[in-house]
Amino acid sequence: MAFEGLAERLQGTLKKIRGKGKVSEQDVKEMMREVRLALLEADVNFKVVKKFIADVKERAIGQEVLDSLTPGQQVIKVVNEELTKLMGGEQSKIAVAQKPPTVVMMVGLQGAGKTTTTGKLANHLRKKHNRNPLMVAADIYRPAAIKQLETLGKQLDMPVFSLGDQVSPVEIAKQALAKAKEEHHDYVLIDTAGRLHVDEELMGELDEIKEVTSPEEILLVVDAMTGQDAVNVAQSFNERLGISGVVLTKLDGDTRGGAAISVKSVTDTPIKFAGMGEKIDALEPFHPERMASRILGMGDVLTLIEKAQTNVDEERAKELERKMRTNDLTFDDFLEQLSQVRNMGPLDELLDMMPGAGKMKGLKNVQVDEKQIGHIEAIVKSMTKAERDDPSLLNASRRKRIAKGSGTSIQEVNRLIKQFHEMKKMMKQMSGMQKGKGKKKGGLGGMKFPFM
Repeated sequence: MAFEGLAERLQGTLKKIRGKGKVSEQDVKEMMREVRLALLEADVNFKVVKKFIADVKERAIGQEVLDSLTPGQQVIKVVNEELTKLMGGEQSKIAVAQKPPTVVMMVGLQGAGKTTTTGKLANHLRKKHNRNPLMVAADIYRPAAIKQLETLGKQLDMPVFSLGDQVSPVEIAKQALAKAKEEHHDYVLIDTAGRLHVDEELMGELDEIKEVTSPEEILLVVDAMTGQDAVNVAQSFNERLGISGVVLTKLDGDTRGGAAISVKSVTDTPIKFAGMGEKIDALEPFHPERMASRILGMGDVLTLIEKAQTNVDEERAKELERKMRTNDLTFDDFLEQLSQVRNMGPLDELLDMMPGAGKMKGLKNVQVDEKQIGHIEAIVKSMTKAERDDPSLLNASRRKRIAKGSGTSIQEVNRLIKQFHEMKKMMKQMSGMQKGKGKKKGGLGGMKFPFM
């Protein structure tokens, strides 16, 4: 998860104050000292930290908080609200031109992930907003950039405008805009060149592209793992070009995350998108309030629901619900559910979005072994259709054959079959409780999934 170290430190600090019936000014000051250290360790800009601590302290030691019935929770609420404010307050959406096409310039240093992000954004606009974008290969200095964008275009079945590497980027942008108007594209995404550092030549060229295309958006693509350098880069680009938003890449990595928290404050420019993985659909609109909740261990239910709505077939979900109620679940259903959950993203990230998951026994710091999921799929696919429909057929000799066919051990096959039966039993209990017939306690009954 992004902000992993920061999240652990902040959650540990806030835990000390959460349940307190009475909170003193000294308690708040001590907590703020811990929070300050956590933010600095996460590479948040020191000026940003100073202002954040002052704002939280001022609100947290007010009488409204200290005299409330749950002062500990009130302090956490203040921290959550101020952290949300620090990252932008509310989601900032991508612009839409009054008269199409909407021009978006993708800018940033070399290696930040501009070209890939251009493809991801085009995919996002088509899938989520039903748009028809045109991608423009205007990075003529990096030989692989044009080819990379064209490959992404083929992968997405989306047009890419290119004039090769012998035409100036300004002319490419100009002709691309004319082409977009002619072919009724409603977005033009210009993948511009980057350098290893900010220089006059790069900025001059970007100025010219800006002049001939009049973009509604100039999105700065920043690698979240570069820490304070990302903030300095954002500042330089903003002063020269007047950027309208930031896209943070590699926010799913093991990063301290300070850049994400600092960029908005330092440039007064919103973070519009976050790259959460290498897949072409791993680009999410940036929601400051949801990210703050995740950092503080409060989960992110809305993003979880959105992922489910995008990746789960509603009709199949209804059919599965019926099978759970009637206890007719088969191994094919189990495999399908596993596939749909995997499509939603890495399982440890999904756990991060569950409120209180970090406090649940057995889920704290859980390491999800993706290799084990592959084993489960191999085991189920090594069963015959009859065996998947009726697991009671699985006697010792069949289990031995399945282990051999899936390249796993008999112990793994036995464990999966046992867990499948436990899951069916649990579903039956939960279904009974929903109907108001059962008095049994709910819960997972100590069941642990094979990939955890």
